[in-house]
Amino acid sequence: MQSLQFGNFRLTWLTGGTTFLDGGAMFGVVPKPLWSKKYPHNEKNQIELPTDPILVQTEDKNILIEAGIGKGRFSEKQLRNYGVELESRIEEDLLELGLYAKDIDMVLMTHMHFDHVTGLTKLHDGKLESVFPNAKIITSDIEWNEMKKPNIRSRNTYWQENWEAIESQVTTYHEQLEVVPGVKMIHTGGHSDGHSIIVMESGDEILIHMADLMPTHAHSNVLWVLAFDDYPMNSIFQKQKWMEYGLQKNAWYTFYHDAFYRAVKFSEDGKEIIESIKRH
Repeated sequence: MQSLQFGNFRLTWLTGGTTFLDGGAMFGVVPKPLWSKKYPHNEKNQIELPTDPILVQTEDKNILIEAGIGKGRFSEKQLRNYGVELESRIEEDLLELGLYAKDIDMVLMTHMHFDHVTGLTKLHDGKLESVFPNAKIITSDIEWNEMKKPNIRSRNTYWQENWEAIESQVTTYHEQLEVVPGVKMIHTGGHSDGHSIIVMESGDEILIHMADLMPTHAHSNVLWVLAFDDYPMNSIFQKQKWMEYGLQKNAWYTFYHDAFYRAVKFSEDGKEIIESIKRH
């Protein structure tokens, strides 16, 4: 497992599963000759997209960012359609770190699409139950409302079975919430109406988890947004805002979906990676 010490916070990437999705959909209107130079694809035009949660450890809290795709939660058809090559082993990874799933205090959900939220629950005796029974599950109020009442487009990714078993653990916020000192969830919209990013501060250092506004390092161009985005102009606006902010402060940018990098720092113009933790 790979880690980053950021001030008083220790970040460790866990194994949440791996999907392969259509590269064209992941890069929207960007022509394939452009995006394929930055991110490789297979013969089906699919790109590798891990779903690896980040364990953030403070002096007294164990916090997860996202939840992975879980284990045994998808049908054979879904496994095939989503190109799942690896399912979650979060509980096994936690054990290697001397922790149990019950030791997780919070799960920060930037949004609740299936590839982020399915790992919150598992099947036990034919019924779904919470994987992290003692955790407070935090997401924006807009995201939670759409999770429970999706529209005709979003119902393909907001599944009732993904919220029913954990409803009592969910707490929501509006616009912004400091979950612990130095860790903020900030509502952005864009990818989904309720999408949020996570901003961490320690001294003069900044770390930004852009979630699906910038799912991989290859999406650093503010105009490169996903065809999956419900509000692409919001995505562009928020990417521009938080890239400008982070680049000025030499921020770390962390990833949930990137097959090649766990975290990067960009040059001041955002065009080159000057420091990184490569995924292996």
